Amino acid sequence: MISAIVIVTIVTAVIFDVINGFHDAANSIATVVSTRVLSPKIAVVWAAVFNFIALFIFHQGVADTISKIITIDKGPSYAIVVVCGLAGAILWNLLTWLWGLPSSSSHALIGGLSGAGIAFRGTSVLAWENLGKTLEFIVLAPVIGLVLGSLLMFAVFWLFRGFRPQRVDRIFRIGQLASAAAYSIGHGGNDAQKTIGVIWAVMIAGGMLDARADSAPTWVVIASYSAMAIGTAIGGWRIVRTMGMGLTYLKPVGGFCAEIAGALTLFTATALRIPVSTTHTITGAIIGVGSVNTARGIRWSVATRIVYAWIFTIPAAAMVGAAGVVLAQLAGAL
Repeated sequence: MISAIVIVTIVTAVIFDVINGFHDAANSIATVVSTRVLSPKIAVVWAAVFNFIALFIFHQGVADTISKIITIDKGPSYAIVVVCGLAGAILWNLLTWLWGLPSSSSHALIGGLSGAGIAFRGTSVLAWENLGKTLEFIVLAPVIGLVLGSLLMFAVFWLFRGFRPQRVDRIFRIGQLASAAAYSIGHGGNDAQKTIGVIWAVMIAGGMLDARADSAPTWVVIASYSAMAIGTAIGGWRIVRTMGMGLTYLKPVGGFCAEIAGALTLFTATALRIPVSTTHTITGAIIGVGSVNTARGIRWSVATRIVYAWIFTIPAAAMVGAAGVVLAQLAGAL
């Protein structure tokens, strides 16, 4: 029985990873599409390739953090709780994708797992040290992205102050290919590891992996990065429109600065083993870049809708995860 439950959980986690990819594809390609450096079809393939390349760059620190968000004894109960948490994250991701809102897949996952864990055995199951770092970066990620985006934009203005606008545009059209690649590597490196962490924890709970293992099996790593890349390749045009065209008007130079700021933030968070929202990061960077010219350059009504989605992501996913656990208890599965 437990093997079947673990397999169902792994399949659900991979499905979440694919949805995460197409939901968050906008984070990787919104700026490069909105500046018309790449067409949407080429952009998603470009992002997908570099999502997968991240496999060869980052270790599994973020995966280890996610695997310890909730602590439940070994056995089928843990796997069922995780499936309920994943269901909460998947449902919220699909709803916000339909609405065209760039919510955080990372926070949906954390909310779903936390809600399911609390419904099963109260707040004692939460690993507050790991959870606390993630919650701190709800605020820190967009702020860091905003500050870095603004600073980079100021630096570029100063360095290229004597150049003609047409030449600057040509330079940064090429530069955006590199910056979009760097951001996609950061996106893949942080987000794919969240699925690795879920599968890793469930395999330990199911007795399929030694609890002392310091990394997930190779097939889990390859499957998670592949699922992320496939999801990105499917794309998410609804959210691209909000992020790259609805939030502010970007030129190639602005897109370059936003992507580099986002990439630096993601690389740092991943090195610190912190699961961070790629959505929050790139949104902050885009606002930082757009506000350098003038605060009026930001469409604050769109920004407000995005912030509301951020606020409701964790509690909404948590409620669905908790509801799943309650249904499982009523059915006698828990």
